[in-house]
Amino acid sequence: MIWKKKQFWGSVIAVALLAFCLKDIRFSEIETLFRRISYLFLIPAIGSTFLFVIFRGLRWRLIISQRKRIRLFRALTLFSAGQILNIAMPALTGQVGRMFLFAKKETLRKTFVFSTMVLEILFDAISLVVFLLLTSLAFVFPQEYRSLSIILSCVTFVVLVVLYLTLHFRSRLEEFGRRHFRHRWPGVYIAVKKFIRSFTKGIELLRSSQHLLGSLVFSLLSWTFHMLVIYFLFKSFGFGLPLAAAAAVMLINTVALAIPITPGNVGTFEVAVSTSLAAFSINRSDAVLCALALHLLDLLPTYLMGIVFLHFEKVSIKEIKTRHEGEIILDQVSEEGVLVEKEEKV
Repeated sequence: MIWKKKQFWGSVIAVALLAFCLKDIRFSEIETLFRRISYLFLIPAIGSTFLFVIFRGLRWRLIISQRKRIRLFRALTLFSAGQILNIAMPALTGQVGRMFLFAKKETLRKTFVFSTMVLEILFDAISLVVFLLLTSLAFVFPQEYRSLSIILSCVTFVVLVVLYLTLHFRSRLEEFGRRHFRHRWPGVYIAVKKFIRSFTKGIELLRSSQHLLGSLVFSLLSWTFHMLVIYFLFKSFGFGLPLAAAAAVMLINTVALAIPITPGNVGTFEVAVSTSLAAFSINRSDAVLCALALHLLDLLPTYLMGIVFLHFEKVSIKEIKTRHEGEIILDQVSEEGVLVEKEEKV
């Protein structure tokens, strides 16, 4: 039934959030904004958003180069096509579709593709921690977000420490869980065991310092250009906010949208960005319109490059969504942390 589909409820939430954001904006305010915008700054903003996607694609290409080398253009368009699936499919099911696409089109094992996705998340987390630390040193967060920034810093630090300890004491942690949780809460025990083993297998993928350093550099460069997208958009709208404010908006927005709820993050994106801009004393109308512009800029390069791959490879997004929309990656992982491989037809 349609009301049981995640896509349906995601669309309902998206429409409701967009209506909430746009309800008080008058057409005269939009006309005034269009006359005030400095379109010259949109050129570097568009350039930066393409570079953001390109460096993320280069990072993925470097990670998989241990198993297979892919031509640059193909790697970038394939990565963008995977991002389209990740955006289009609700919750974390987009990662399943993305994994299926990468494995099929490059004849890679799904276990390997899954490990690369784990590494991407890890490098993004490290990069965002770096930006958070630098931003907190160079810029005083608005009062509304000071406590949030402290909590975010502490949680991120704790998570990294936990992951580090997990890598070094995996066998002891598994033994502890087996003795204390296996019989009391078997479901929790198996889920945690799957996560630990799959995560450690992903980390083991990077054995060379060259791949480790290169992937981290590409991560930092990609997020730097994303910060510049926001900064140049600020300049275009005439906000007069510093570069550190762009970094703060980027961090808040990224954390708030870590798990996509609506298709393409429509509605949730606008709420997250406009709310963070309101803390910098930007009036609500300008904040919402800036959020809409930023959302369009973020989607532009991904869709342009991804559609090229999907068109020439004759891949159907609808077909992938139909097959994998109800699947979650953790359900496909065995207790040994290995993704269960299933033969599928394209």
